[in-house]
Amino acid sequence: MGKPCHFALFEIKPAFEIDQAGLAARYRDLARTVHPDRFADAPERERRQALERSAELNEAYHVLRAPSRRARYLLELEGHEMPLEATIQDTDFLMQQLQWREELEDLQDAGDSAGIPAFRQRLKEAQRDIEQAFAAIWQDPAQRESAERLVRRMQFLDKLASEIRQLEERLDD
Repeated sequence: MGKPCHFALFEIKPAFEIDQAGLAARYRDLARTVHPDRFADAPERERRQALERSAELNEAYHVLRAPSRRARYLLELEGHEMPLEATIQDTDFLMQQLQWREELEDLQDAGDSAGIPAFRQRLKEAQRDIEQAFAAIWQDPAQRESAERLVRRMQFLDKLASEIRQLEERLDD
């Protein structure tokens, strides 16, 4: 038997735009019911099942919580496996990536922690635009290639956001 659908675990319809507060609340409720500590005195089989259910729930929550992971998962549910890295074919975005990387490098070289919030805000706006574009097309099979391209863009921006956090931490030390 395969893993249950992440959306089914939370009893929500597969969609890109989901209620994050509702997802978090449902996660907390479910986590309490399957938490392995509740089964500490149970037989080994029940403890193992609780651990598996808890791990499945955690995985599903982390996938559904992050827009890029949720988008990729939705495409996979549609039966479409996409390669992890293929942004080189997206030349317009490749140029934008190079510009952002150069800007991040300039912030790092200058030790400019004051410039980071404005940079982060521009990236958040780009993420929001990409997410809106994905939400509008992900269910259209004729738009599958564009949807994949948008997922890759989301993944790049996630990675860049992580690098910004790391830079901030280094500059704060």
